[in-house]
Order: sequence, then structure tokens, then C-alpha cells
Amino acid sequence: MNSEATAIWTECLRVIEKHVNEQSFSTWFKPISPARIEGSVLTIQVPSQFFYEWLEDNYVDVLKLAIKTVIGANGRLEYAVVVDKGNSQNQPYMVSYPQGVSSPAGKKKKEVLAAANSPFDLSSLDEETTLQSNLSSNYTFSSFIEGDCNRLARSAGFAVANKPGITSFNPLMVYGGVGLGKTHLVQAIGNEIKNGPEDKFVLYVSSEKFVNQFMDGIKDGNIKSFTNFYMQVDVLIIDDIQFLAGKGRTQEMFFHIFNHLHQNKKQIIMTSDCAPKDLMGLEERLLSRFKWGLTADLQMPDFETRIAIIRKKMQSEGITIPNNVIEYLAYTVDTNVRELEGVMISLIAHASLNRVEISLDLAKTIMKNIVKDIETEVSIEYIQKSCSEYYGIKVEELKAKTRKKEIVIARQVAMYFSKEFTNHSLKSIGYHFGGRDHSTVIHAVQSVNDLMETDTNFRNAIQEQKKQFKIRSY
Repeated sequence: MNSEATAIWTECLRVIEKHVNEQSFSTWFKPISPARIEGSVLTIQVPSQFFYEWLEDNYVDVLKLAIKTVIGANGRLEYAVVVDKGNSQNQPYMVSYPQGVSSPAGKKKKEVLAAANSPFDLSSLDEETTLQSNLSSNYTFSSFIEGDCNRLARSAGFAVANKPGITSFNPLMVYGGVGLGKTHLVQAIGNEIKNGPEDKFVLYVSSEKFVNQFMDGIKDGNIKSFTNFYMQVDVLIIDDIQFLAGKGRTQEMFFHIFNHLHQNKKQIIMTSDCAPKDLMGLEERLLSRFKWGLTADLQMPDFETRIAIIRKKMQSEGITIPNNVIEYLAYTVDTNVRELEGVMISLIAHASLNRVEISLDLAKTIMKNIVKDIETEVSIEYIQKSCSEYYGIKVEELKAKTRKKEIVIARQVAMYFSKEFTNHSLKSIGYHFGGRDHSTVIHAVQSVNDLMETDTNFRNAIQEQKKQFKIRSY
């Protein structure tokens, strides 16, 4: 069969050679190898998706002429496109396309995807409609607040949105803990591309949905349709890639789709809860590809960013709240954006339902209801009260600007304990001590450490005070 296919393709090349110049023939036709002949259908193997699309866009008439001349009027051509060349452990992976399925200029994406037997429902689409991208219009760059905690990721995302697939940020991997804005950022990228001047098909999908679609494809015997659909995507955004861990067959499929999209300069964007080097249960060949582009992390928002987030949220709701309430929320909720937004929603709801003004007292009441066991945990207020009692001064004096030696020492000790026994940032600690800056807190901690090294009595006093905080922190 192969010898017959070789003979037929050799005759086709003789026809083609008469209709193209020498350089084009050498570049686009010599690398092709015949795969098989079945009836009147000749299958040729081409080295990449780009190669296949170039032939379809530029030489489809010449190929048709060659096939009809050699095989006859009923002769047809199919392509076996090499998506992954494989290695000593893995066979090459190819996808077959009948001639005429590629996407020449002006062809609607609906027609292309329908021809590729997409597993998605195309019945409700008209001629001008692209497939559902699964993007939320609420996620935009304008609503994503930039700060030191996310500047690299946001800047890279904006660059990708302007030039998808052709920057060095391909793939773009965004990682970080829960509630830090990963989904917001990658969907903002998708929306920017989707609303841009180019006709790009952007697809956002969770890794869980990807796995379920793949399993459905296996169950229904429809893997080819699944593969062909994903290989037509211009921008693939896949959320929570860590959930592919341990799913060998799904990883194999994603590996081939990844290779195909990357080869053809299609943009790949992923999110994860940790850096690629810390992902467990994923194949090494996948992890190595994740590192090809840019990996950017999202960290917990700093104080200034939290202030900006609160103001943006309140502005979008048409609500004005006092600056002292904004600062209190920003200092108190220093974990993630999702928790901060949850506190703001609760605050707005309580004020609206009870028909009261938003005030600092209301904010403190809300926080007591939201933060579990807030009264029994070690708090800065508790530390201030304990230290003031131990040194025989008032809490207000710890926050005042007085430079009396006994008060300065008590203040520094309280700052030291606040750093050790709470999760507050240095800025937050300084705020609770009369609005001092973070450098004052650093100096206080260092001063206490220095005194403990040189003064035995002082060290013993610190160790004695620590006991009550250790007991309370459990």
C-alpha cells in the first residue's frame, strides 16, 4: 500500500513541479511524504499544522489539479498533520484533515469548527457569531487593581492581550493562592483579545471541565471531534491546571493540544495554585513546556492595593464611606482579595438593611461577626493591653508621640510581640501604634532583640510575657 501511495505521490509531484517555482516546490512539497492510498483517497503526511494551513491557503488548486490528473475525477486528498514528533517512549501523534477544512482568509469560524466535527453545539449560531468563550464580562483590566503584589502578572497579561501568541510570554502561567485574582486576570486578558480588532476565538475552560469533556469523548467514541475542536482555538485559557494531576490520559491529550497550539503561535494561558516546579502529579514533559514562556505570581495585596480595591468597589456600588473605615478594613483584612470583597459586601448589606450610615463602629461589629473567635485570638489590641498593664502605663500612651524611655520600651516590646504573634504586616502594626510607619516597627523589633542579647533581666521579662501569648495563640 505504501509503495502504491509513493508511486501516486511521485506522479503528483511531477504535475505540481510544472505549476510552481523551484523554491516553492523545494520548500512546500519536498518535505511531504505519502502515507497511504485507500480507494481514490490519497493521504499525505505534512510536518505541522502551519505547513498544512499554508498548503490549503496557497496551493489548494495545484494540489487538486495533481490529484485529478493522477487519480482521476473522483480522486481526493487527505492530510495527516504531525502534531507531536514523539520520542523513544512515545509514538508520533497526528491529526487527519480532509482537503478544504482549513481556515483560509474570510472563512467564518463557525464553518471551520463545524467542518471539524466540534463536540460543541453549533446549531444556535448564525453566520456572524463565534462560539461561546465562557468569559465573564465583569472581568476586565480596568476592574483589576494593580499593585506591587501583581504588577508583573498584570503587565505580562496586558502584553499578551495586545499581541496574543507572538510575544515571548507563551505560555503565560499565572499562579498564586486562593482569592488573589488569578481568574480575574486571565479572563481580563481573554476579554481584551475577544473585543480586539482581530477575529480570535478565545476559549476559557476550567481544567475540571476539560477533563469531563475528554472523558465524555472517550465514552462516546468522539475523541477526534474533541481534539479537532481544541486545535481550532486561537487563545486557550485553562484555569487551575493543577487538577490535571494524576490523570495520565488527559495529560497526554493536553500535551498534544498544547504542542499544536504553541507550534502554530496560538496563545496558551494557564493558572495554578503554585509555581510549576511545585506542581505534583504532572508529567515532566508537560512541566517543562509550562516553563517555556513566563511564570508570574500573584501575592497577597499590600496595604495600598487593598485601599485601592476598597475604593474601587465602593465607587462601582455608588457608595461613599469615611476614610477611617477604608483604612480599618484595609489593615484588618490582609489575607486575600476575595475575603476583602466579602467583608465589603457584608458591610454594604448591613448598612442597607438596617438603614444606618457606614461607620467605623459598624465595620468593627461586622468584623467580629465574620472573623471566627476574634476575641480569643492574639490581637494587637490584646498585646497592647497586656504590655500597658505589665509596664504600668496607659494603652493611649503606647500610641502617643511621647519619647519617655519607659513608654518607648513598652511600645517597642508591644510591637515586637505584635510581629511575632499576629499575621499583621509591618505597616498594619505601625498603624495600630499611632500611625507609625513600617521602619519604626523594624527598629523596635531590632531594639528588643539587641536588648535581649545584652540584658539578662530584660530577656527574662520578655520570656515571662511571651507565655501568656503562646497559651492564647493555641
